[in-house]
Amino acid sequence: MRNPTLVQDAAAARDLTVRPMGIREAIARALRHEDREFAETRWSDALSSGRGPRSWAGARVGSRIVDSRTIELPCPPAQAFLPVRRIGGQTGWYYANWLWRIRGLLDSLAGGVGLRRGRRDPETPRVGDTLDFWRVEAYAPDRRLRLHAEMRLPGRAWLEFEVTGDASGSILRQTAVFDPSGLAGLIYWYGLYPLHRLIFAGMLERIRQPACQ
Repeated sequence: MRNPTLVQDAAAARDLTVRPMGIREAIARALRHEDREFAETRWSDALSSGRGPRSWAGARVGSRIVDSRTIELPCPPAQAFLPVRRIGGQTGWYYANWLWRIRGLLDSLAGGVGLRRGRRDPETPRVGDTLDFWRVEAYAPDRRLRLHAEMRLPGRAWLEFEVTGDASGSILRQTAVFDPSGLAGLIYWYGLYPLHRLIFAGMLERIRQPACQ
């Protein structure tokens, strides 16, 4: 007859056995940890604290490349944020919409989602919504919108808007983040950076016009 205590001890020993983690699981866990830290990051604080070396194409923060810019607006945050929460879909991207349409067409030809999805609601996004070839990853009314790219890319990308201020005025920060995948990702980012810089800077300036009217 088997001793119940010995059986229980053997089962406990099996439970305590260290099982080596597969490379895919290890990478997935590392990405989840990094993404959790990323989700909690305020780029205004991260960049002002000097995390990562800066260059003409953005600052390096860990494996990611961060390109951020701000504008000042003479109106309270809720009003300054209005054009941000309406971005995409029928409203468009405020600057060089024809370039966004070309990017969407190229993405469709490559088997991606393109721009055909539009957006669920023209006024108010919510977490999980599709927004053209982006997805809403974080949304705080009148304060913050973070989009995760779902177009075909050699890496992962985010576009984030943050508004701070008071009744006398606001600061709108736009941050593009790219996590390159190998050499192809680096070539993509640095090769297209002059165009990206033109588009993102132009977008921010065009947002200024309707924001405080």
